[in-house]
Amino acid sequence: MFIGEYLYTIDKKGRINIPAKFREKLGESFFITKGLDNCLFVFPESEWSVFQNKLKQLPLTNKNARAFVRLFFSGATQCSLDKQGRVTIPQNAREFSQLEKEVAIIGVSTRIEIWSKNNWDKYNDTANISYDDIAEQMAELGI
Repeated sequence: MFIGEYLYTIDKKGRINIPAKFREKLGESFFITKGLDNCLFVFPESEWSVFQNKLKQLPLTNKNARAFVRLFFSGATQCSLDKQGRVTIPQNAREFSQLEKEVAIIGVSTRIEIWSKNNWDKYNDTANISYDDIAEQMAELGI
């Protein structure tokens, strides 16, 4: 399970360190794709397979399902860590998620999310304001 929040910088070559606690769980090969809320999703191979299989079940006749599958897979890249525990974020993914200098890497149970620190701070400010409202809605979902 991936948990925690870590702050790093991205170098001029588009590389960032992955927290040591996350490296073993990611394995030798993992997938980075455009996520939601302008962040990147990072999946270990096992979780990528689970999510990929769910997407395969979506009906081709549904316009929104087709659009989501296209965007999700077209933005995906299979990656690995270098000997220093860094990963190179593809240029299109850096542009999508507005990664420039400071990044936040967060654990979200089955995946990692990579955010520009600026976007993460903005998201947290908004989420903290409505945290009680979000919790109330989660109660409606049985949580």
